[in-house]
Formats: sequence, structure tokens, C-alpha cells
Amino acid sequence: MTLGPVTLGHYLTLGAILFALSVIGIFLNRKNLIVLLMAIELMLLAVNLNFIAFSYYLGDMGGQVFVFFILTVAAAESAIGLAILVVLFRTRSTIAVDELDSLKG
Repeated sequence: MTLGPVTLGHYLTLGAILFALSVIGIFLNRKNLIVLLMAIELMLLAVNLNFIAFSYYLGDMGGQVFVFFILTVAAAESAIGLAILVVLFRTRSTIAVDELDSLKG
């Protein structure tokens, strides 16, 4: 039994499904900040999948190089976001989004 080749449409469909799951995750779970950050990272990975798929099928390395820059920024954003979460948890003893409505200096 042969399934056939994997085409650009398959990759774009998978990217769209991952992106839709992350959007649903953001809208359904607005209470836990860690889950929100994970949904944003999933969104970035879905976009990266589309960049790589287009880059491969067009024969251009520009999309793959751009993915490295996106992954670098995403890693820095995750590190800074988790550091902020640790500080917020130590000062307020919670990371619930509803209770983090005001920032005071």
C-alpha cells in the first residue's frame, strides 16, 4: 500500500491546524500564564513550519534562514517570560492572569 508523496498542501494543512490549535488555546485558557506562553510558542512553530515548507518547495534558502532568526527570538522570549513569571510568583504567590491586572513600580 503506497500513500503517495507528501505535498506542499500537507505541510500547509498541518501548519494551519497547529496555528488554529494555538489560537483556540489562547482564547479558551486565559487564566494560566504558562499555557498562554506555550500557545504563543506553538503559534510560532506553526509559522516556522510554513516557512520551511515554502522554502523547500521553492528551492530558496531564505525561509530556512528566517526560521533560525525566529527560533532565536522565541528562545529569548521564553527565557525572559519565564524569568518574569518566577518574579511574579515570588512576589504575588500566583500566576493567574485575572489577579495580575495591575503593575506597580
